[in-house]
Amino acid sequence: MRTLRQIGSLLFVLGLFIAVFAGMPWYVVVADDPTMPWWLRTAVFSLLGGFLIVLVTLAVEQRTYMASGKGPLPAESDRTVLLLNSDALPGREITEILGLVQGHTVFAVWLGKDLSAIVRLILGGELTEYTEMMGSARSVATTRMTAQAAEMGADAVINVRYMTTSVVGSAAELLVYGTAVKLG
Repeated sequence: MRTLRQIGSLLFVLGLFIAVFAGMPWYVVVADDPTMPWWLRTAVFSLLGGFLIVLVTLAVEQRTYMASGKGPLPAESDRTVLLLNSDALPGREITEILGLVQGHTVFAVWLGKDLSAIVRLILGGELTEYTEMMGSARSVATTRMTAQAAEMGADAVINVRYMTTSVVGSAAELLVYGTAVKLG
């Protein structure tokens, strides 16, 4: 499936490149002849066909991923592991430092939500589409970090920190990390 998606991406890029860098100059030079040459038609169909292949393969992969049970993680993780953004817990002693734990995810909103956020940018107000996206990303990353700490046998994760980075467009990466410890 990944190979098919890469072929679709390649067709899209080649079609786009030929249509923009060869087709547009051709049209400017020969604007009085309305007949589109075969190579430009092929480029346009490659562009559209490549885009369609990418969309279909992504839809199939998403459907397979959801059906496999690996879908979105639950909003709330098992909170048997205590999370703290400080380095000490009053009244409890840290008996063992187990090491660094982390959770990571990259989230994006679909185009429809992205467009409505652009309108809200113009009119003003909270960009609820991105607020919800970041809330979901934070929940997934925290659940992954907590699961990693539980696997190590940790009672708590101290010095918990969150980092975000813009990846591309409206996609954002969220990383949460901390130190897994045992408490006495």
